Amino acid sequence: MQKRVKQTLLLTCLSLFVMTGYASNPDPLFLSLTSDEPHRATMALNFGKHHAANGHPLSLFLSDKGVYLGVKAGASSHPEQQKLLLEMIAGGSAVIMCPPCLRHYGFTEVDVLPGIKMGGAKVTGEALFKPNTKTLSW
Repeated sequence: MQKRVKQTLLLTCLSLFVMTGYASNPDPLFLSLTSDEPHRATMALNFGKHHAANGHPLSLFLSDKGVYLGVKAGASSHPEQQKLLLEMIAGGSAVIMCPPCLRHYGFTEVDVLPGIKMGGAKVTGEALFKPNTKTLSW
């Protein structure tokens, strides 16, 4: 009987230890956003913001037409999305801009909203290849 109680206590302690480890170290999320279509972009941003609020470290990669969301010239056509981006940055999420995509659409680094990081092998790779990172494209 006493052996069974010890085993139960040991299993309970181990379970609590494992659950605490998972709860305090949620998997990172890497979202790739290639669209500037308002509804689609808003869905992606809200999805990321929700999971970041639940403790998942978020990296958002703006590429292809997604760059329009992260440039000052997009303020009139994407005000809601830019507001969400700035909230995400203020909340600690990383927003990364694709430099070749930025140039492709006629923009430079000076056109980028404050707080957005310029991507590259190091910056983008560090976000994408963190252990246990989950990825999703929009």
